[in-house]
Order: sequence, then C-alpha cells, then structure tokens
Amino acid sequence: MAASSSSILATQIFTHLSTTKSLFPSPTWLQSFLSTQRLTTPLPALTQSALFRLLASDITTTLSTTTTTPSTCFPTDIHNAEIKERRLAGPIAVQVLDVEDIGKSRWEQVEAIEASERGEGTKGREIIRVVLSDAQNGSEEPLIHSAGPHKLLLQDAKGARVYGIEVKGVRGVGVGMSIGSKMVLTDVLVARGVVLLDQEKASCLGGKIEGLHRAWKEGRKEQLRAKAIAE
Repeated sequence: MAASSSSILATQIFTHLSTTKSLFPSPTWLQSFLSTQRLTTPLPALTQSALFRLLASDITTTLSTTTTTPSTCFPTDIHNAEIKERRLAGPIAVQVLDVEDIGKSRWEQVEAIEASERGEGTKGREIIRVVLSDAQNGSEEPLIHSAGPHKLLLQDAKGARVYGIEVKGVRGVGVGMSIGSKMVLTDVLVARGVVLLDQEKASCLGGKIEGLHRAWKEGRKEQLRAKAIAE
C-alpha cells in the first residue's frame, strides 16, 4: 500500500512540476525525495517542498534526461557556429553557472565589487556609504546592481554548457543573482551557438547551489581581473 501511494504521489508531483514549472524530475530523484517525506502530507505542501529542493539542486543529477522529449535539453550540435539561426521549442530547464555584465568593462566590474566590499554604492556620480538594515546584517553582501546586457553560462540537465546573451532585459537576471539559479527557455533563438535571451523567451525560477555560488563569489573578482589584464 505504501509503495502504491508513493508511486501515485510521484506521478502527481511530476505532473505538477512539469506542467507549471517545466521541470521534469527523474523517477529516481522523486522516490528519494518521497522517502524523506510523510506520505500523509497534503499534496500542495509536498509539491512546494519538491520545487524548493529542485531549485537548490544540481539539475544534472535531479532532472530526467531519458523520460522526456529531446526538446527539453539542448541539441547535441548546439555549439555549431555554422548554423546561423534556429529556434529551440523547449521548454529547456537550465541552471546558471556564471553571469557577467558585458555592458561594463571588466575593470569597471572589479571596481564595483571592491566598492561593494567597502560598503559603498553610487548615486549618479557620487559615492555614497551603504548602511545595512538590521535585517541585512549577517546576510550576504549587498547586491551589485548591473544594467546589462548580461552574458550567462547556462547548463542543461545533460550537462551541456552554452553561453546566453541578453538581447532584452530578463527579469531576475543580473550579477546579483545566485549561481545555480534555474531558468526555463521556450521557443528561444540560438545564433551561431549562442542563446539569445529576452523576457518573452526566458524566465527565472530562482534557486541556488550553495557550493557553486560560494566558489563563484570568492573567485569572481580575481577572474575578472585576470581577464582584464589579458585583454
């Protein structure tokens, strides 16, 4: 009876996440998730908990790559620069591994990080001191606002990594976003191996992979500095 209930719940959670969030959790992950839950928990609470876990996970280990259609991952020839343009129907769930504000030089980005580390922001041409509220103290560093456009390194459930460029601003995208954030791409245009992002074709679901985010944050300034010196 318990196994039957677990199987039914797994199907219900899969259906909810795939139809409302375009996330296709693998059967193995669903069974592992349900093994940690009380099966008498109301379905809405279970689906919300499953969504939270997925958004904090590495999708290369939690999303299915075998039970879904090929359109839910990048094609194998995604990096072929000889293909001038093509559209990918999707939906393709991806996670963000890197983000850069290409509207600023790399030296400007380094300076923005250093200003944030000093607790400084800008107001027009004036440098101001940023005072954290009690709620912010002890939390992550203040967000570094970036106008963009942004260049993102995206990874699908099969592990394929592709660069994406904002052609129009996408809500939630910026250097203040968390590494490991999940996005869904639908009917997106790919030009010579680069995904072109805009608000209509790309949506941010949120999320964060703690280890990846921490490593990215700690190494970002030096990586930008090294690239700036090499230019």
